[in-house]
Amino acid sequence: MLALLFMTHSPHPDLAPISVQCAILTVSDTRTVDTDRSGQLMRQSLEDAGHAVVDYKLLPDEPTQIRQQILSWCQASTPIQAVLINGGTGIAPRDTTYDAIEHLLEKVLPGFGELFRWLSYQEIGSRAMASRAIAGVCRGRLIFSLPGSSNAVQLAMEKLILPELAHLMRQIG
Repeated sequence: MLALLFMTHSPHPDLAPISVQCAILTVSDTRTVDTDRSGQLMRQSLEDAGHAVVDYKLLPDEPTQIRQQILSWCQASTPIQAVLINGGTGIAPRDTTYDAIEHLLEKVLPGFGELFRWLSYQEIGSRAMASRAIAGVCRGRLIFSLPGSSNAVQLAMEKLILPELAHLMRQIG
């Protein structure tokens, strides 16, 4: 009986696969469209999983620009259902993504950041504590904000976002 408490559980299966309409935002003062490996990885992962990337932007780490872009994607007239952001989640002075979006989220998914840091800790150790990865809902759209590292993006996409994206979309309906 005690062994049952320590078994890992898989999430219950979703009813039917759905294609989520996504936007990708890379926040960086140094990357270009050609050098944005993390944004490219997000796009490829989403498309391989059957989701659509309907918009992509690369912006400098400027809170006003980040907020404006997120809010424009969250307007009722856009087809976008989920926004995936990479970059600007650390604690350096120019890392402002978290600060720009935290107040836009009407509901926060604390488990996303907690699980991301836990999974990151297993790969990079105590440096994972510096990540301010966050997820939540803004005007009926899912928002995921990740570090800009390609390894971090791959980890979050494979272990957290892709396995739960359709389920979370159904939850916010």
